[in-house]
Amino acid sequence: MSWGDSFSMAWPWVALLWPLPWFVRRFLSGTSEPIQAISVPFGVEASGGSPGGRWRRLRAGGAWLCWTLLVFAGTHPLWAGDPVEVPRSGRNLMLAVDLSGSMKEQDLQLSGHPATRLAVVKSVLNPFIGRRQGDRLGLILFGDEAYLQTPLTFDRATVSQMLQEAVIGLAGESTAIGSAIGLAVRHLRDLPEAQRVLILLTDGQNTAGELSPQDALKLAVETGVRIHAIGVGADEMLIRTLFGTRRVNPSAELDEGLLRSFAEQTGGRYFRARDTQELESIYEELDRIEPVEQSKETYRPITPLFPWPLGAAVVLSLLMALGPPGAKFWSRIRPSGGAT
Repeated sequence: MSWGDSFSMAWPWVALLWPLPWFVRRFLSGTSEPIQAISVPFGVEASGGSPGGRWRRLRAGGAWLCWTLLVFAGTHPLWAGDPVEVPRSGRNLMLAVDLSGSMKEQDLQLSGHPATRLAVVKSVLNPFIGRRQGDRLGLILFGDEAYLQTPLTFDRATVSQMLQEAVIGLAGESTAIGSAIGLAVRHLRDLPEAQRVLILLTDGQNTAGELSPQDALKLAVETGVRIHAIGVGADEMLIRTLFGTRRVNPSAELDEGLLRSFAEQTGGRYFRARDTQELESIYEELDRIEPVEQSKETYRPITPLFPWPLGAAVVLSLLMALGPPGAKFWSRIRPSGGAT
């Protein structure tokens, strides 16, 4: 149900409840006798009725007005704004982020201080998500298994929020790279081939999952999913021991050969992020990928109107609950004589 091009109601059937109080009073009150008139002093009657009577009539009308406002709010009125043009690149980017235990390694720097790999990934990936206007983005988090955290959507704020809420170990301590690719293929395979893109970010090798990396790669090649793989982690790290300081390679378990084969055989690229600056440059490079041009889309922003009648009903109810204004004044000047 709608009036014009802008106003509409999400639940117009709620308006059928408007006569409900009348039916309750008419058929369920248990009495049909009319309310007896109350005699009032002549002076008050001549002035238009007793204050109490006027207040009762005013309160009855206010009650109906409150109910009308509540019913109107219950219909969930909506206002559609002017059409807004949304540019579309036609690209569907699925982001697969590793949440295994090794992502807590503090071998990277963030604002000059040691930080976990996941913290650095979040700090760099969030601006990348914000820049992808016109793309549909999805988020896969993987550890022991892969989980679709956010399906493909234009809502970049939700994707960014779900990434920020991700914690290390949420999906387990191991690394199911094959399962992550398989899950991405499942959600990208029905799209036009040029629009299927997976950005895979990990710091290790496949150690879990029912789908092997080789089978996952075969699926990606068959369905035309292009994989950009990013290996995260420093090549060198100084640690202090009882025998002094020694150099270690915290990324010794990173399977670069596997990630490189993913990229080469699917038409994507492999990137190595040894520090925050390299990771930022990688996402800047991904930003430069030429989009697939498609016709622009438009949408009309919807503004819910129910808070206004609901708020008005609440305010009116509070005013009625305070009692008749000036009731104490009338009780002081009311004549002592007269019928009651």
